[in-house]
Amino acid sequence: MLRRGNARTWRNRTAGGAAATLAAALTALAACGGGGHEAGGTGRGSRASEAAAAPPPIWITPAHGTRGVRPDRRIVVTAQRGTLRRVVVRAADGTRAPGRMSRDRRSWRTRWTLRPGTVYTVESSGVDGGRPTSATARFGTLRPQATFGIADVTPRAGETVGVGMPVIVVFDRPVLDRAAVERSLELRMSRPVPGAWRWLDGRRVVFRPRRFWPAGQRVALVAHTAGVRAAPGVYGRSDRATGFRVGPARISTVDVPRHRMTVRVNGRTVRSAGISAGKGGARKYTTTSGVHLTMGKADPVVMSSAWMGVTDREDPRYYRKKVRHAVQISSSGEYVHAAPWSVRAQGRANVSHGCVNASPEFARWFYAQSLRGDVVTILGTDRPLEWHNGWGYWQLPWSAWRAGSALKRPVRPSRL
Repeated sequence: MLRRGNARTWRNRTAGGAAATLAAALTALAACGGGGHEAGGTGRGSRASEAAAAPPPIWITPAHGTRGVRPDRRIVVTAQRGTLRRVVVRAADGTRAPGRMSRDRRSWRTRWTLRPGTVYTVESSGVDGGRPTSATARFGTLRPQATFGIADVTPRAGETVGVGMPVIVVFDRPVLDRAAVERSLELRMSRPVPGAWRWLDGRRVVFRPRRFWPAGQRVALVAHTAGVRAAPGVYGRSDRATGFRVGPARISTVDVPRHRMTVRVNGRTVRSAGISAGKGGARKYTTTSGVHLTMGKADPVVMSSAWMGVTDREDPRYYRKKVRHAVQISSSGEYVHAAPWSVRAQGRANVSHGCVNASPEFARWFYAQSLRGDVVTILGTDRPLEWHNGWGYWQLPWSAWRAGSALKRPVRPSRL
């Protein structure tokens, strides 16, 4: 088998220059009344001393004219008297920052972090004793020393995947404050189901539902990472949104002792065929048992004995073959693939180096049907699949998977 690995090139980016634009926008701000806010009062003819002593009916934080605001500090609008009617927060380019109003309509705050190096305008209105009130503020967020972003998301945008598919987010630099970044990752589903994130390392975090996805599920990931503080002086550059769809529940079972592979779609058996798995005798020749996911496919794949350190053509263990209709199920080199050379053994004996050998006809059919994230459960060997081998994430029980979350709690997805 050919051992195949992925190499990624990581790039560190620092914040670019919008300094002149931001400085110019903030220089134009003048000091205003009401604690640094532009506020509209509710009464006329009041005494000057009483007006000076009375707090403004609406208070906005950060204060009007503030520069260098940390983008992970939320905007808060508070009705010190009366209630709020409406709050709108706009960035300089006109995009709005979403927020939530309290049930008593006495306060409003942004839901997510703000964009770095950006001027924001807050416009609010309310009612105090039956009279309208209003307040506005304008401020600028800081330009960070360095930024981070999302380098890759799996599945691809618009991809149709199998029911076991994980959501894998890769960042372009290490994340120290994993809880803050994890909190910014919003999942929306057509049929909300529980799940949890688990960090593999400082750059990779993976979401897995508690159970396999429902067939036909639609899933959207919205990463509100702009302005999130991932490490001291390091903030997210921008947000990112993507989505995918779950296809039919295609679950295959490979019974190694019986030399048979059975494919079920949405609970119904559609194919069953004889196969030949790893011949055993050594760990490296033993097919791994457990819940595998299809990770990709290629036709052909060049497989060689290099994975076990054999490169000398004179060595009797040496081989190098082009293998047709190969569907990858682990990172340790296991595939379901066509093996015309072992057709006589298929259904009778296990003779492979660890892959699942199938007839050319069955392999071609399985290859055509397979989606990334389809489930292939292998039974009957003494070598368990490691949970971090490929996408073997279903090997971990739910409690152990959830423990890998920085927030130590399941995700509560919203409905699409």
